[in-house]
Amino acid sequence: MAIPTHQRTLDRAVSCSGIGLHSGKEVRLTLKPAPTNHGIKFVRKDLPDNPTIPARFNCVVDTSLATVIGLDGAIVSTIEHLMACFAGLSIDNVIVELDSYEVPVMDGSAGPFTQMILEAGIREQKAERHFFVLKKPIELEQDGKFVGAYPHNTFKITCNIEFEHHLIRKQSCSMEVVDHIFEREISSARTFGFLHEVEYMKRYGLARGGSLDNAVVIDKSEILNREGLRYRDEFVRHKLLDCIGDFSLLGMPILGHIITKKSGHAFNHAFLEKFFNNKTSWQTQTLPFPSDPARKSDPFRKTLKSLAI
Repeated sequence: MAIPTHQRTLDRAVSCSGIGLHSGKEVRLTLKPAPTNHGIKFVRKDLPDNPTIPARFNCVVDTSLATVIGLDGAIVSTIEHLMACFAGLSIDNVIVELDSYEVPVMDGSAGPFTQMILEAGIREQKAERHFFVLKKPIELEQDGKFVGAYPHNTFKITCNIEFEHHLIRKQSCSMEVVDHIFEREISSARTFGFLHEVEYMKRYGLARGGSLDNAVVIDKSEILNREGLRYRDEFVRHKLLDCIGDFSLLGMPILGHIITKKSGHAFNHAFLEKFFNNKTSWQTQTLPFPSDPARKSDPFRKTLKSLAI
């Protein structure tokens, strides 16, 4: 499928209800169409004056357990799965209304949000989309974690994870992020955790809404979910989904190849700050742009080799 060249929003409003993963609180979420150049903005309907928080990296206030945005004392937590849907389905302008501070976890994936959006319909708008187009590499590496962005003619992510647990070990997943691939191959991958970590968090009042209905839980020897995994490599696919959500906080779609290794919300956010400050490494423009043979090459083979992928 070709990359959409014009901005897109929803065709109509759509709602759902669920519980927050960490708060355990019931929340109603409504997605509404928005005008061109509006972007993605969250509205807290439960607070006086209904404060609005733009979904941008410079509004991120916490990345310890999830991606949390905030402005003037109002916050919205655990936005990464919903944001991944907007980016994966190439949706630029949406009003997101909530009556609590945490986006509902649903089944632990972006699948339910994806189906909501597809049922509501996607409408193309008159204004053109603007893209961050990579001109040269940007890299960030620290303590075994790595994120790099490289010139490419589409939006592509290669995600690499490594855990000592024998059911995960090293996993790698590489995909171009376009509508049909996101829906089929990425959106249904669920968040996961280890039983001892879940028990620890619950002991300290976290993960109050977490259960086998909305997360893959692993103990020392097996996966505790009766139905097992949705994908053979569901763990790395979910990390890729998280990356899509985190990188969408730049506020415009990216044309480039992003490679991550052992990264998470906090390190992704650190990379976004470096990305934005490296203004000589990218330009913003609409599509189509003139054919550039260098953009179609694969300048990151050395990087992949150095990461032992």
